[in-house]
Amino acid sequence: MVPPVAVSPLIKTARWSALLLGVFYGKQRFEYLKPIAEEERRVEEAEKKAREEQERIYKQLSEANSDTILK
Repeated sequence: MVPPVAVSPLIKTARWSALLLGVFYGKQRFEYLKPIAEEERRVEEAEKKAREEQERIYKQLSEANSDTILK
């Protein structure tokens, strides 16, 4: 087996710099998108409640219409 080649300090520094910059960018991006996602979740929850209420009303109306004397 061949021994590993020594990596240049410049390349090591560039790799670590890229890693740290990526972590920093990810944190900034997450903090930017977090409130947007919270707002979307809040809106989706309100729409879900309204949709469930409409489905409940539709179900009640369909049950009321199906109740006949001919049953």
